[in-house]
Order: sequence, then structure tokens, then C-alpha cells
Amino acid sequence: MKLHNTMTGATEPLRPLEPGRIGMYVCGVTVYDYCHIGHARSALVFDVLRRHLESTGLTVEFVKNFTDVDDKIIKRANEQGVACEVITEKYIAAYREDMERLGIRPAWKEPRATEHMTDIIALVATLIDKDVAYQMNGDVYFSIEAYPAYGRLSKRRLEDLLVGARVEVDERKKHPMDFALWKSSKPGEPFWDSPWGPGRPGWHIECSAMSMRHLGVTFDIHGGGMDLIFPHHENEIAQSCAATGKEFAHTWVHNGFVQVNQEKMSKSLGNFFTIREIFEKCERYGWTGNVTAEVLRYFLLATHYRSPLDFSDAGLADAKRALDNLYDLFLRLEEQTGESGPGDHMAADAIERFQAEFHQGMEDDLNTPVVLAEFQRLRAELNKSIEAGLSKGKSAEAREAYRTFGRVLGLFDIATKDWRFAKTAASTSIDSIEPRRETLSVVTPDQIDQLLAERRAARQRKDFQRADEIRRSLLQQGITIEDRPDGTSRWKR
Repeated sequence: MKLHNTMTGATEPLRPLEPGRIGMYVCGVTVYDYCHIGHARSALVFDVLRRHLESTGLTVEFVKNFTDVDDKIIKRANEQGVACEVITEKYIAAYREDMERLGIRPAWKEPRATEHMTDIIALVATLIDKDVAYQMNGDVYFSIEAYPAYGRLSKRRLEDLLVGARVEVDERKKHPMDFALWKSSKPGEPFWDSPWGPGRPGWHIECSAMSMRHLGVTFDIHGGGMDLIFPHHENEIAQSCAATGKEFAHTWVHNGFVQVNQEKMSKSLGNFFTIREIFEKCERYGWTGNVTAEVLRYFLLATHYRSPLDFSDAGLADAKRALDNLYDLFLRLEEQTGESGPGDHMAADAIERFQAEFHQGMEDDLNTPVVLAEFQRLRAELNKSIEAGLSKGKSAEAREAYRTFGRVLGLFDIATKDWRFAKTAASTSIDSIEPRRETLSVVTPDQIDQLLAERRAARQRKDFQRADEIRRSLLQQGITIEDRPDGTSRWKR
């Protein structure tokens, strides 16, 4: 199989480090809210990659984590006046429900950051011992200047990283882009004991520790969305390679964004659809959960995983119509009762050709749009075979081909009668699904100026933690800050 490797920028043969086995780590969700369709796309891409690799006889040790300690989780818990565990348990359960609905199989291992504190602390200690990390007042930072290869995944040069970057200048750091491995505890936050005092891990170190714990210091595939290339995956590489002196992952696979009106869909932009909202909408149109799941999977797979995907109700309707045509074929195949007919030879040739094209498409960087087109081409050829006269036995063979190869994509596993009910009971188009938008508090210009004055004072007394909190708070309300060279700041909505 060939996969596009973000590290090299080339589509390369996938050669297992250990014969017959693939180790694959994919960055999971931060559990503070319900999953949106962008999460569904990433989950589906790696679910299908895993299914295909297993269909070729490989054993896939697939690890996908939960980030269950993070600023967003702490903020949500404080807002609701509950412990962080209440938030994380709720949304881990919701995530699993959503994935089950979509037919996404659970990973081989699904570690949580909070379960790996011993591994995380040991990894941080190793980086300090190797003199590529340093501690300051209970915080520990990775020194990117101590790792000369920094930037090789994202193709960014160290000297260019600060150009246009919005970072708080913390004069304690050796370099402004040094990132936190360990954060000292603050009032109201969860903490764990460490050699540097009570605190909690940074985001990047969690994934390095969990992946190496379950897959070893070097493994085959590391995946995630394109938004993780920098800084998350770049930082993972730096700290992991610096700690072990070995390559971290051999192949880096990244899926493209989901867009709405050509704009990236994300929670930070507020233009996102949760998986639950889409299922609820489809159910009101009479589609069962299984039908909705197949429609969503077909829709998401109809665009190559590395390309941006524009979410729309029209796209879902197109996917439903495409599946309607296939299930109509399945019904025709089930109705064939004759013995050997002239169409048997035609069907046999069509199925053989389809099998070859299916494998070629999947092996060519998981080209699911080509594969779906081949399913439709086979449909047209089998319909011709039926008109020519197709036997009951060859009809059953054709239907089994759809089941077998469809299983790799998670499709064509619904009883024909159930699909027909969904087709007749519901419209094949969906009206506009309104994205859920976060309600932003209205902050006045006077309040912004007051906060900026407080931030300026905090920076002067070198309280960079408070200054950064103010900046993040304003950003969450749609306000961006631009610091000027003379020490003043300006803002805009």
C-alpha cells in the first residue's frame, strides 16, 4: 500500500516495521464537548485505513487517546461548578455513543492522559537529563533550539516561527517558542505530584508518552487532522526523538478539514454541526440511525481524505440518492430466481474487474472516491447482466461481493427491506441544517480597554500567566489583540 507521508511530502510504500503488524497512533479528542462532523471525518478516515489494512491480513494495533486534562476542560468544569472528571466522563461516553452510531470501531487501546502520569513524568525527566528541557518555578519547557531538526514536519524554519506569531513574550524562556512539558498547579486546577512540584502535563507530552507506552518508541503510522501538524505533531516529534535518539513515527498521515461555505469548520469559529444534531435531523425525515450512518459515511468518503470537504445538506442528499441506487440493485439481485443465464458471464467479468479496481484504489493512498465510483460502475454492469438473464447463484455472489468489499468502508450492511422503508418514508433531500453557534458574551469597548490596561500592568510586573489569561479570555469572546513594538496594544473584533 502507498500512503502520503506528510514528513516527506511524497506518496510512499507502507513497509511494516514488524512483518504482519502495523502500529498506528491517532490523536483523539479533548473531551469537553460533543463531537462535530470534523471529528467524524477524522475518525472515519482512520477507521477505514485500519479496516483495509486488516483486510489484507495485517494485524493493526490501533491506539487513539482521550485528552482528559486541558485548559478547556478545566474552564468548562469551573463554569458548571463540577469536578473535571464529571465533564470528561460525560463526553467520553458521548464520544463512544457517536462513534458506535457511525459504525466506527473502538481502537485497540484508548488511553487517557490522566492514566499515564507516571509515563509523562518519566519522559519529562528524561528530557531534562538530556539537557533539552529546563525547569523554572515549577514549570518545565522544551528548548526547541536544543533540537536542530525542529520544523521538519511542518517545513517551518526556526527563525521564521516568530514572524506573525501571536505569542506572549515570556522572558523566562530561552526561546519564545519553547513549549510547556509540565505546568505548575494553579488554584482550582487538578494537579499531580512531580519532581518539579505539583502540576499537570502540557498537551504535546501526553501523546508522546501514551503512544510510546503502547506502541514502542518507534511505530508505523501517526495520524490526525491537518490542524495538528503544527504545533502539536511538530512538538511531539521534537520531544520524542530528543528523548530516545530514534525516529518517532515512520509515516505521518493527515486528513483535510471539513468546511462550511469554504471556511474551516471548528468550535473556535462557532460554525460547527455536532454528529448528534445531524442524526436528529435525519431521524425527523424518517431515516433510521443505520441509514443515516451509511449516508454520512458515503458522503465523507466521496471526497479524498486529504482534500477539504464542504459540508452541505445537498451533499448528504446526493449520498442518499447514490445509496438508493445501490440498494435498488440489491433488491433486484435478491429477486433473481432463475438458473444459469446469459448474464452470468457478464457478471463474473464485472465482479473480477471490480475486485482489481477496488484493491488498486484502496492501495493508492486510500482513494475512496475512486472506489465508490467503481461500486457504481459495477452496479450499472450488473443491471445489464440482470436484463440479459442472471441466475440466482450468480446474483447471490454479486450481492456478497458488495457486502465483503463494502465492509472495508462500513457500507452495504443494511437489510434491503429496511432501506426501502427509509427510502419511501423520507424525502431524499434534507433542508438546511443550521450549525450550532457558541453564544459569545457581549464585551464593551470600555471593558476591553480596562482588560488591556490590566494586561499591560501584568506584563510590566512579569505576571505573564495573568496576561495570557486575559488574552485568551478576549479571544474566546471574538476579540484579537495585536501588540505593538512600543509596548502598547490594539484590538479588533
